[in-house]
Amino acid sequence: MTNVGFIGLGIMGRPMASNLLAAGHTLYLNTRSAIPADLTQRGGIACKTAKDVAQKSDIVILMLPDTPQVETVLFGESGVAAGLTAGKLVVDMSSISPVETKLFAKRINELGCDYLDAPVSGGEVGAKAASLTIMVGGPEAAFERARPLFEKMGKNITRVGGNGDGQTTKVANQIIVALTIEAVGEALVFAAKSGADPAKVRQALMGGFASSRILEVHGERMIKRSFDPGFRVMLHQKDLSLALTAARAVGVALPNTATAQELFNVCAAHGGKNWDHSAMVKALELMAGFEIGQSAGGGA
Repeated sequence: MTNVGFIGLGIMGRPMASNLLAAGHTLYLNTRSAIPADLTQRGGIACKTAKDVAQKSDIVILMLPDTPQVETVLFGESGVAAGLTAGKLVVDMSSISPVETKLFAKRINELGCDYLDAPVSGGEVGAKAASLTIMVGGPEAAFERARPLFEKMGKNITRVGGNGDGQTTKVANQIIVALTIEAVGEALVFAAKSGADPAKVRQALMGGFASSRILEVHGERMIKRSFDPGFRVMLHQKDLSLALTAARAVGVALPNTATAQELFNVCAAHGGKNWDHSAMVKALELMAGFEIGQSAGGGA
């Protein structure tokens, strides 16, 4: 078994760390709040700083909200870099800037260590079920070294290319997810305001070419008004900001991504930054003056 450091024990990180513990790995833990008691009760070892984690671990995994937090944990005072020795491996499973990722990898490489960017898709459900999709950028040898850990956290595990390519893939994933949520939301608002039963519309569509995991899971959330996260609106806003910034840098237009971002902005402006991202439908409902579940014309 491997000595593994795990930094960031939030909605995603906590179940991911739990799965590694269940596989028998020794885990050294650090997070910005209290270490979850269930992890330490099962053998996880709490560390005061990221430096301590790095000193005690062969492989250090990060699962943090955004690029600035990753930079601070890696290179800030008592950060991971201060505790590394040659031959160790840093694996960032956060979803952050592909451009900054390449710079972080270079700085870690200069310390004689390998670096993988390995963002995930699948949300809290996938994290708990160890069924995450993991998109990896970095050297092949480092990927093979980390693969046994990835296999305890996910199912669809792909090395896409070099450092930064994993993050680029995650950005592409978030574009598709956002636009599909928007499409499902539009369809269900249209159907409901036209007088059809949205639950039955969804059921019918699940058997056709419009079927998707998002129609299945998030379509049900929209109908049942179940918007507890999940994956928070504010985190998807962050991911689409990464997409739009990177698109400008390479000269690519992402018009529908920009529209999806504006719909998330509407949700946030109405107090919904911590709603599940399926709540994008609420922005569409505001524009329609109609909420799924009302009688036809009830909000017109």
